[in-house]
Amino acid sequence: MNRDFYHSLIFDLSRPGRRAYAIPTNGCTPSIAELPPQLMRESAPQLPEVDEPTIVRHYTNLSTNNFGVDSGFYPLGSCTMKYNPKINEEIASLPSMASLHPYQPDSTVQGALEAYWNLNRALSEIGGMSEFTLNPFAGAHGELTGLMVIRAYHDSRGDAKRTKVIVPDSAHGTNPASAAVAGLKVVEVKSLPDGTVDVEALRGLLDDSVAAVMMTNPNTAGIFEHNIPEIARMAHEAGALMYYDGANLNPMLGISRPGDMGFDVMHINLHKTFSTPHGGGGPGSGPVGVRAGLEQFLPNPRVVRNDDGTFSLTRSDDSLGSVSATLGNFAVQLRALSYILSLGNDGLMMAGPLATLNANYIKESLRDLYCLPIDRVCKHEFVFDGLADKSTGVTTLNVAKRLLDHGFHAPTIYFPLLFHESLMIEPTETESIDTLDRFIDVMRSIAEEAKSNPDMVKEAPHRTPVRHPDDTAAALNPVVTYFELTND
Repeated sequence: MNRDFYHSLIFDLSRPGRRAYAIPTNGCTPSIAELPPQLMRESAPQLPEVDEPTIVRHYTNLSTNNFGVDSGFYPLGSCTMKYNPKINEEIASLPSMASLHPYQPDSTVQGALEAYWNLNRALSEIGGMSEFTLNPFAGAHGELTGLMVIRAYHDSRGDAKRTKVIVPDSAHGTNPASAAVAGLKVVEVKSLPDGTVDVEALRGLLDDSVAAVMMTNPNTAGIFEHNIPEIARMAHEAGALMYYDGANLNPMLGISRPGDMGFDVMHINLHKTFSTPHGGGGPGSGPVGVRAGLEQFLPNPRVVRNDDGTFSLTRSDDSLGSVSATLGNFAVQLRALSYILSLGNDGLMMAGPLATLNANYIKESLRDLYCLPIDRVCKHEFVFDGLADKSTGVTTLNVAKRLLDHGFHAPTIYFPLLFHESLMIEPTETESIDTLDRFIDVMRSIAEEAKSNPDMVKEAPHRTPVRHPDDTAAALNPVVTYFELTND
């Protein structure tokens, strides 16, 4: 293969007979019993043969190709990729917490249970809810748990006919997926041109078969649903519950609480709003909160504070059951609690307004060169519909790829599905005006380049280890093993 060391696969670096270890043969070496013949391989596994320095250098070099919030601006709309303060990592790695066993007796883990309880109370105050469970492992897991709470509530009332969930057409894809997994039928409600839910269309969908209305506020276009009091009133009059997708909670910090808007059940993505690690499939956490009267349906176990000030685990017979082996991803919960305590009341009250300010600053600085389909004050994020000048043939994908050449991660593209060339930008509150100005300058230069030299944009990226793959061919004919690649 014609690759240099820095871009090679580990198999390219393999040399017959090389090893990264040597086990001494002495009296201390334990004997290994022979495996039964039926468990033996017919041929040796095709593993790379490399020395230890090669392994270390290979994976270290690969890590430098990764992009994250520690290496640059990551304006990934809807995902809220904010900087993760390092104090959070220090707290989560304390031996007194990191070395605990999940099945220790309650009396030996009072500090951990108190931390769980304190985060529960903090999130309840922030969300305007009565109680939270921190047990779900991710946002989508939280959605499923919240919908199971809603089903348990209706079942407890003998109202088994409520089998539908109404979801806006602008919703995150996990909303309909979670509803389907929960055994509920998804009914879509359309949005108006301004990106908000069509209240009249929703009115026609509400009946005694609807279990819940799922909404994100602000929605995925970054617009606050100003009709939410009327929507909540309509849903409750129809006997349905209101579910809040907490993926976009960040701009609401210090401004508004879902419970005050009329929501009955909600989840929070700790890895979005509360600065815990994000990406790579985890680690995540999706706590679920409920209004008063629904606490007994939360998953087992629950952490309670006893009259003597100690903490213990309790289980409810009315609970929907268990959604995780113990109390969820405890290390992530510690990071979120550390973040909340570090910022305190005043800091949390500033996060939402600053995220909103940063988003509107970028939007207003680029609106002359990029198509702005919804011309309103946004919250934490906003959506362009590609370049304003469509004659160049430069697409949103091209813009995203070209950004990589300038050291910025691309925003979310082609979501939400409300627009053909969606470019969804979310700067969060943690970025300085210097970073925002550099991003704006690059976005403007790409728009001008699309006119003067469109091929430069269409053929981007030019400075990355992998240049411009054929995405369609890769999807239709994926090469998933090294050996398939070498035999091709």
